[in-house]
Amino acid sequence: MTPGPPPAGAPASGPPTSGPPTSGARPVTREQLTEHLLRRRLAGPRVPTSRQQNLRSYRLFGQGDGEALMGLEPEGRWGPGAVLALMAERCGVRPDFSYGQGPDTIDPELTLAALDRLAALLSRTARRRGSVLAGTGHPTRLAGFYGALVGALAAAGCPVRTPGQGARLRIPTPGGDRLCLVDRLGPVLVLRALDAPPRSGRLGSGPARGAGEDLQHTHSALPVRLAVAALAESGHPPPDLVLGDHGWLCGAGRLGLAAGGLADSNDPAPFVGEAQGTVDVVVPVDDGAQPGCYRLLSDYVLQRAHL
Repeated sequence: MTPGPPPAGAPASGPPTSGPPTSGARPVTREQLTEHLLRRRLAGPRVPTSRQQNLRSYRLFGQGDGEALMGLEPEGRWGPGAVLALMAERCGVRPDFSYGQGPDTIDPELTLAALDRLAALLSRTARRRGSVLAGTGHPTRLAGFYGALVGALAAAGCPVRTPGQGARLRIPTPGGDRLCLVDRLGPVLVLRALDAPPRSGRLGSGPARGAGEDLQHTHSALPVRLAVAALAESGHPPPDLVLGDHGWLCGAGRLGLAAGGLADSNDPAPFVGEAQGTVDVVVPVDDGAQPGCYRLLSDYVLQRAHL
């Protein structure tokens, strides 16, 4: 049973799904992290997301598809060619349309540079004791990564916000609207589908209570809008930093909030938001790996942020 929600502005209770490195942890070198990215296919010349998936997403983004836009309002026109050029620059995918199928690329050097920028964003937030809100559209994969960052910020004196728990909302998905509940995994807000079919197993294993089969993958920006509105209704200001992906990133940026997180090569919206200046930091990385694969990334970010 889902526990009753605390007050909207209260710090998250309980341990994060993955903690920061201890003071005795050995430093993660850039060489070690590069090797890890390549070995786990989080980045490199043969990431799991195919070229066909990438090109389809770029085309849908240019057509204004809601799933592809993730709550972003693009400035100007973004045809498939413009999207591909940006993704080649920011993510490292193959830059020409003559390559139409097969594996695609995420440049690990771009991943490392973006992780450094994310670390700088966390460091600035920690210095000012800014409040933080985290949410993910990949609850079975990325909640541990964001939980580690939030746990370290909380230890540095940053208030952690977990508003809107228990609220219900309908979100659009490729299979139709789903009725969902706002819940959390550690300090990270997630959605649970209330109408999920039993024992579906379609979301795989992850850092979830029980089998996690009701945890909802989503591109929607509605959850972050609901969370920020819940803070306002309870008399709290907006968070100083939003950590997340998909609609959490794009929706926070559209609200004028500082935002940083991860995005795959078939998710152009956060990268367009970063190029427009509405999203602060987007880290190009495959977002469908097993949760433990992201631990070294969070360790590296916290190390670079001196957290």
